[in-house]
Amino acid sequence: MQEESFPTLQDKIYQTLRQWLTVGRFLPGERLKIRQVAQELGVSVMPVRAALQRLAAEGGLVNIPNCGVMVPKLKRAEFDDILQMRILLEGQAAELGTYRISPTDMQIMRTLNEHMEQAIKRNDLKGYLDANEDFHVTLYRASGSPLLMELIETVWLKVGPISNQLFENEKFAQKLNAAHDDVMSAIEQRDGAAVRRAIEQDMFYAGQYLRTVCH
Repeated sequence: MQEESFPTLQDKIYQTLRQWLTVGRFLPGERLKIRQVAQELGVSVMPVRAALQRLAAEGGLVNIPNCGVMVPKLKRAEFDDILQMRILLEGQAAELGTYRISPTDMQIMRTLNEHMEQAIKRNDLKGYLDANEDFHVTLYRASGSPLLMELIETVWLKVGPISNQLFENEKFAQKLNAAHDDVMSAIEQRDGAAVRRAIEQDMFYAGQYLRTVCH
């Protein structure tokens, strides 16, 4: 009988830091100090160091000689490439997920959509980003493709930090949730093509602003 595997402390720290990067907990160009991160997580420095190096190997962080690791800054050409990959991958996951999503998950998405709307009104960036991630993950996981989900999360790792700047322009931020209403309407009609278009529009709208903050 094969032994059941359990996540190690290093695995848990890695997943936590990966999620923090994905939702924009850290800023582009920010240097991550191992001791400070370890203190925040309430653990020793060794598993934190290993987790940060693992993220650096995946491209989510960059090694700076004699300075530890830093959150990378994106150039516009890099951002454009990432955005194109997101449109391809997430559009496919969204369309597949439309036909397979359960009524329970549809209700979860409705609730998350409401949370995002309220977060925008409160100017609550963290609340918006957390709900936004859960909204998209719920739909994409319904696609039934673990590989597609893994590819999407890898791309998110590279673009997550600049999402911190989504609320810098108040006029822009007020329309951030518009495409999500279209997503929900199309899902309720089980119209996969319309869901794909709405997801693509969502990414395109945010992308046009975010690429202006790339260097």
